[in-house]
Amino acid sequence: MPRVWVSVGSNIDRERHIRVALRELRQAFGELTVSPVYETAAVGFDGDAFLNLVVGFFSELPPAKLHRMMREIEDRHGRRRDGEKFSARTLDLDVLTYGDTVGDDGGKALPRDEILRYAFVLAPLTDVAASERHPVSGDSYGDLWRRFAKTNEAHLHRVDDTAWLQGWESD
Repeated sequence: MPRVWVSVGSNIDRERHIRVALRELRQAFGELTVSPVYETAAVGFDGDAFLNLVVGFFSELPPAKLHRMMREIEDRHGRRRDGEKFSARTLDLDVLTYGDTVGDDGGKALPRDEILRYAFVLAPLTDVAASERHPVSGDSYGDLWRRFAKTNEAHLHRVDDTAWLQGWESD
């Protein structure tokens, strides 16, 4: 059964939406691997800072179905799609990888190129999957992060006070 990694982000009522996303993902897929949470400035627009993390689980659902499920979760919790590409979001859920799959899941490339472009994706992915390998480059996420951090300014900080996150398993 393939390991799936999903990025989770929010900059509108951030804590509540992150908890809701974790609950829904756990209900759908069972046990989750959850990275630390990072705060980052909005990318591509002026807006409130985002909270970002990465969640892992195992699933036999095809990538296109997983992508639809992520959109459905976003939509149930107020995600607007009628604005600019880079805009505020209640929830942003993206399937980053699906095992070693390389290709298209019906409109979204796998693995997602955001893994190699954004610290707010690569850092939390490295926290939970440092020894796993990127399906295209073959490099471990730990090695990718070390190179990324040397050559890019990583405008993110790990959120140490995550008391608000406690209890998502039982909410």
